[in-house]
Amino acid sequence: MEESLIKLAKENGTPLFIIDHEKIRENYRRFKKNLPRIQAYYAVKANSNQEIIKTLFNEGASFDVASYNEFMQVYEYLHTFEEKDKDFYVWDKIIFSNTIKDADTLRKIRRYKPLMTYDNKDEIKKIKENCDTAGLVLRLKVPDTGSQVEMSSKFGADISDAASLIKEVFDIGLKVEGLSFHVGSQCTNFDNYIVALQMTSELLADSRSKGYNLNIIDLGGGFPVPYDSNSPRFENLAEIIDSECTRLFPKDVEIIAEPGRFMVATAATLVSEIIGKARRDGKIFYHINDGVYHTFSGVVYDHWIPNFHAFKKGETEVCAVVGPTCDSFDKISLAEQLPNNLEIGDYLYTENIGAYSIASSTKFNGFTGAKIIHVNN
Repeated sequence: MEESLIKLAKENGTPLFIIDHEKIRENYRRFKKNLPRIQAYYAVKANSNQEIIKTLFNEGASFDVASYNEFMQVYEYLHTFEEKDKDFYVWDKIIFSNTIKDADTLRKIRRYKPLMTYDNKDEIKKIKENCDTAGLVLRLKVPDTGSQVEMSSKFGADISDAASLIKEVFDIGLKVEGLSFHVGSQCTNFDNYIVALQMTSELLADSRSKGYNLNIIDLGGGFPVPYDSNSPRFENLAEIIDSECTRLFPKDVEIIAEPGRFMVATAATLVSEIIGKARRDGKIFYHINDGVYHTFSGVVYDHWIPNFHAFKKGETEVCAVVGPTCDSFDKISLAEQLPNNLEIGDYLYTENIGAYSIASSTKFNGFTGAKIIHVNN
């Protein structure tokens, strides 16, 4: 593998972001194999590269979008369906899972009769006024302890408010299609899912007893990926979810989920280049041509701890790896075990960098970020 990475870097320059589409297909099939009842709606926010969307669409995936632009990125592929099927496929292929939408976005997507989430009274009113064709999914606030990125402080209705928020939608002439939650990204506490599934099951039963025919349960994301040897196995979580869904939900309930990180994190590798070397306070600092304002943005926004590997071998010591910008905040890692004989022009590579990396990259200081190439697509 290292030889092929060096070859690609020499041919394309650095920093180089390499997306392996066979790995994406492998991840999607692994998800479907272990959770056959659940339809996967890929969370486009994890990596919105159009070629990734195309690969997952061809595999049969649906999509979770958060903006008009993401919606249209996916809708592009629905043009292949016959006109009579488009309404069905918008619902089957896209969920607008951002609970807060601006009025202009709602007006733009009204013609598509979208499926979307909400979590408060003001959003209901806004949807009624600007997108009354929508089917609604109520997002609940659930425990997210033990997840790498928490979600419940900004999103989700309290369970005590849920019944009234469902009733209000029906009272004004719209329809609640289902319930959703998100236990937090990179969830390592599987009890979060158990508690959330129990909550939604009880609310579903209560709603149906009142004549509200809710028929969708959206599990959100959070499915863990193996960033290190301590990461929990997805198969163990899938077994729990599959068992709980069978126990809690009638067969007529459609169950969906929004895996993002799970689909793409392990499908990309970054090759960076050392552009400077200095010893500061006794520690070697390797300055590379990528940083936290660019492909390593997940260090800031996603609480991600990257890994660095050197192609050159040698005696190792604890080193710092920092980015190219003039901001001293641009420190990727202060504790990387790397060879101390690396020189300017040598390459490093970082694996499992496919999620929440280029998606949140900026052009700070005029640096344009990594070149993206695709393999096995």
